[in-house]
Parts: sequence; structure tokens; C-alpha cells
Amino acid sequence: MSAALVASALPADAVELGRVQDAWGIKGWVRIQPHSADTDALFASQDWYLQPPEARFARGFSAFKGCMAVRVAELKAHADGLVARLEGVDDRNLAESLKGCRISLPRSAFPEPEEGEYYWVDLIGLRVVNREGEDLGVVRDLVSTGPTSVLVLEYLETVDGEERAAERMIPFVAAYIDGVDRAAGRITADWQKDY
Repeated sequence: MSAALVASALPADAVELGRVQDAWGIKGWVRIQPHSADTDALFASQDWYLQPPEARFARGFSAFKGCMAVRVAELKAHADGLVARLEGVDDRNLAESLKGCRISLPRSAFPEPEEGEYYWVDLIGLRVVNREGEDLGVVRDLVSTGPTSVLVLEYLETVDGEERAAERMIPFVAAYIDGVDRAAGRITADWQKDY
């Protein structure tokens, strides 16, 4: 393990934003595959938290166990991702050993979004109600469909007298979303249960 990687607890509000894709060049740079096209949070923080790849991707990974904090010396946009120079990672071999690492940041380190904009992570778990106050479900996920995003809601439906989990999707656009109240944990939508 490099002195650049410092054993650390993962922050309670950590959000995974990408992964180390591979080494880049011979001077220790790494190629980063962000999970989102919006990479502002990665640029906003010099301190990242690395975790080993998930078990299914961890074959042969032995750089470290647990969570490591690392300081970002340089970060640049490159092709379809980012490239980073991490402090203390000065050669290709060490950079290659980090392949597959998951990169997380505390949500508290994210830059504040513009008015009317939201980080997806802030919408997960919010309850969605329609204008009549009917419960439509809880945001479980968001899906990007190109020009728009779609809220994926989970709710319980009764079929033949038994409750079961179901999902509905609502486009996250101004035509259907009346408002987001993060403090109240609620999104209000112009949507009906039978749509």
C-alpha cells in the first residue's frame, strides 16, 4: 500500500461517483469513469475515498482492503471520462493496482446545485404525491433517457387481496413535476395513479 493511501472510515454521507478505470500514461495518472455526465462534485473536492471493487469485479485486486482516503493533485477532462493524478501515486504500476477502485465523496462536499436543479442522490427516497395528495410512491431510482430523466417510483399495490411491490415511472420534467421539497421529503407531481 502506498503512503498516498491513508486508511480512513467512509463518511456516513458518502456517495459513489465513479471508479478508477485504468492507469493512464507512465507517471502514475489514472483514468476515471464517472457514473454521471455531471462531474462537478469530483472537481469540487481534493479528497476522495477509495474502496476496493465489488466482489464480482475484484478478481486479482490486492492494493488494499477497507476504505482509503487519497488527495487529488490534478484532475482533467479527457475523451469520454477524466484523468487524475493522485498524490503519492507516481508510477504506472501503482496506478494499475488501483484499477476498479470505487470513488466516493461525502455529499456535504458537493457544490450547491443551481436553483431548480437537483443531484439524483438527493431525490432518492423522497415520497411523490399528486396534486390531489394521493401517494404515488417513493423514488427508488432515476433513469436518464437522453434529454430527460425519469423518476422510478416504488409503491405497494393490492392484487387479489395481497399487497405486492410495483413501480411506476414519471418523467422528471417541469410539465409533470410541480415542485421538490427536500426538507419535507416530498415531490409533488401532476400525475394520476392510473397513468
